[in-house]
Amino acid sequence: MKEFRFVMHASVAAFGVYFCMYAFRKPFSVGTFEGMMLAGMSYKSVLIISQALGYMVSKFAGIKLISELRPGKRILALLACIGIAELALLGFALTPAPINALFLFVNGLPLGLVWGIVFSFLEGRRQTEALSAGLSVSFIIASGFVKSVGAWLMLNMGVSEFWMPFTTGLVFVLPLLAFAWLLSAIPPRSDEDQAERTLRVPMDRKARIEFLKEFSWGIVWMISTYMLLTILRDVRDLFAAEIWDSLGYGAEPAIFSVSELIITLVLLASMVALVFIRNNRKAFITIHYVVAFGLALGGISTLLFQLGYLSGFWWMVLLGMGLFLGYVPFNTIMFDRLIALIKRQSNVGFLIYMADAMGYLASMAILLYKEFMHSTISWINFVIYLSLVVSVVGFVMVFASKRYYLLKAKN
Repeated sequence: MKEFRFVMHASVAAFGVYFCMYAFRKPFSVGTFEGMMLAGMSYKSVLIISQALGYMVSKFAGIKLISELRPGKRILALLACIGIAELALLGFALTPAPINALFLFVNGLPLGLVWGIVFSFLEGRRQTEALSAGLSVSFIIASGFVKSVGAWLMLNMGVSEFWMPFTTGLVFVLPLLAFAWLLSAIPPRSDEDQAERTLRVPMDRKARIEFLKEFSWGIVWMISTYMLLTILRDVRDLFAAEIWDSLGYGAEPAIFSVSELIITLVLLASMVALVFIRNNRKAFITIHYVVAFGLALGGISTLLFQLGYLSGFWWMVLLGMGLFLGYVPFNTIMFDRLIALIKRQSNVGFLIYMADAMGYLASMAILLYKEFMHSTISWINFVIYLSLVVSVVGFVMVFASKRYYLLKAKN
């Protein structure tokens, strides 16, 4: 019973904090900013790229900041990140275009650190898979939910596209503070946690370099796979409004939440099931198979949609399901089980932020490539092409990663 109470406490706290964080990051993407252009690009693309640049920079900074973060400073760092992000949204509302795009860059800078802060409370525990499930599904549900809130504010309350992001953030301030308090009350790791999952410690520059040297090729395979998944996730998520509109669902704000809820239920069941695999080697192998299945599902569902065997709604659901079955384990349990398998005193934050930094860099490159080289291609067609490439290439790299680390662990 004590363990159950701990899992519920930590899961609810982590879920709530990250869910609320999305209210400060994603709502602006519901706006279309129709008719606005800058330097030959749609203004919405300019805003997305501006925020993504800030988010990407924070990921590179997080390699150092999150890997070195001390436990006593986590909550203060979390609240500072959210506060800066909301003030940036106020600047976005008050400042005329195109200068206000700079405030979305500032908005992205602190928000990119929130995941690492929250997950540092959860990693290295015997229940990390169960705890990660709540954290992981938060950004799937939250992305659709806060977009629905933003769309509702514009359609029913008359809030403009520029004030809507700040207003949505205000709605979530008090819930965020409550969940942050719950997060701060999570107890430290037990001796049993450390024995089973290896001691988690801050990593200085020397420790990070040594880790990279020892596991270089495995990290290359894993990060390359994650880069592909990040690109597809970002394109599907950031331009969901345009894709749903192309599929005939543009007048249904709830479609963002409904579609992601189905995905969440499947992902939640998959993540929780992994907690019952105590053996780190078996768990590490199983996670690779889950990622491979997700990649295959994304590619197959896209082919079926193109052939007319799937409706647009179910294509988006199955594509998202496959995408998140591949993406989410990298953000949580993949690296956690890796550390437990190779028995190196380190932390997940270092690996996650290194992967995230490269993932967002790749995502940014693809967005710019699409805007400047293939601006006439619709977002729905671009997602179709992208999902097929990610499915095939990512599938191969997942098995290369599995083989590498199993050989390392054996030696």
